[in-house]
Amino acid sequence: MTGFFLTLEGVDGAGKSSHTEWLVDFFKQKNYKVVLTREPGGTVLGEKLRELLLSQQMTQTSEVLLMFAAREESVNQVIKPALNEGKVIISDRFTDSTLAYQGGGRHYPIERIQQLAEWVHGDTQPNLTLLFDVPLEVAKQRMSNTRVLDRFEKESELFFTNVRQMYLRLAEQYPQRFVVVDSTQSIEKIKLFLTSILEERLA
Repeated sequence: MTGFFLTLEGVDGAGKSSHTEWLVDFFKQKNYKVVLTREPGGTVLGEKLRELLLSQQMTQTSEVLLMFAAREESVNQVIKPALNEGKVIISDRFTDSTLAYQGGGRHYPIERIQQLAEWVHGDTQPNLTLLFDVPLEVAKQRMSNTRVLDRFEKESELFFTNVRQMYLRLAEQYPQRFVVVDSTQSIEKIKLFLTSILEERLA
């Protein structure tokens, strides 16, 4: 049995979280067993690493290595087992986030990130990546209305410009895997769009 691996990507404030529960329900209504996870996190160790990554200052290399340490745990404890059991796994962020945030935002060497990705999960890749995209001013407004910001969410506008540009570059590079979602639309319009995409992919 082979499952279906769906990843959700986008800058902070792009609207991923608004659709996560709906996506889980969509698959459940079609009688799929669904596993929801997040990165960094998803495991006991991964959640502890998440706390460090979102709160502690560190070198760029430490940041990247900790991201992949958390990912290693998630891939082997959560993602691969779910896929082997024929389940749908929905992950809020995956390696594209590292390419966008650390590669794009921090200008960390892309080839190093790709080497780590090959090492940690070379044989495990998303079937579909939904990239929720909004202008940065919209994302910033949404974040200001929500909660206390973490270390990444406090980054500069230039940082997020670079993150968004890298995401869009990845979507161009992997058009067979990425679908860009205009997240400025109403939630109902986005749901209709997602329904059409998912119906097509699952068929």
